[in-house]
Amino acid sequence: MRASIARWARQAGLAVIIALTSATTITAAQVADPSTAPDEVSEGDIEASNGKIKAGYGALVSMWSADFQQLGVRFMAPGLLRYRGAARTSCGVMPGNNALYCPSRNAIYFDEVFVARQAKAAARALGTDGDMVAVGIIAHEMGHAVAMQLGETSPVPYENEATADCLAGAFTQQSRREGTLEAGDLEEAFFGMAAAGDPTPQYTGNRRIDSRISLRAALLGHGTREQRQTNFKAGFDGGPRACLTAFRG
Repeated sequence: MRASIARWARQAGLAVIIALTSATTITAAQVADPSTAPDEVSEGDIEASNGKIKAGYGALVSMWSADFQQLGVRFMAPGLLRYRGAARTSCGVMPGNNALYCPSRNAIYFDEVFVARQAKAAARALGTDGDMVAVGIIAHEMGHAVAMQLGETSPVPYENEATADCLAGAFTQQSRREGTLEAGDLEEAFFGMAAAGDPTPQYTGNRRIDSRISLRAALLGHGTREQRQTNFKAGFDGGPRACLTAFRG
């Protein structure tokens, strides 16, 4: 099994992971994938996206460190690691076009090309700089770290994703309170939630099978675009206490 994973990773163009603060990104190979075509995002786009993420990451760590301190506990800020193509992590092989919080490493991994492309798509659609989409992806993954460190996780995957979306909304509320929320940022955040929503289930017409499909979609996904936006808005309106019981004391 290990050998087959390693072989797949080499074929996929396994990325060499580096910290966000490093000057360059190194990859073992460029993957021939139309979704990461070089003419979709330039190196300048990626650099700008990474710069916004770095600033957003600092604000996220500052916010959650302060909130944890009020609870009398210490927030262990996750590392921030970027890659291209695919990456081998202690949580398994990370494919392209993805972002993930890895609890065993306490690190957020993200495909920097994918994130930059999401930000650019928002910029084109909304006529803004699109940066809150990139920051929102990291805020969502940071939300997983927050919930796990406070021991508030669920065996139902969707519930964990809903909490992470809510905590991303709470961070956006904090940004507004601090005066760092720019014009268009909220629209970008909602755009990002909608873009990453689960697809509508494809039903068969068989009641028994469709019931299973519906249940699976409700329990295992990130939520539909409407659910993700609703969960985000709960955090934006109510702050961290709307997302986790630890903050309601």
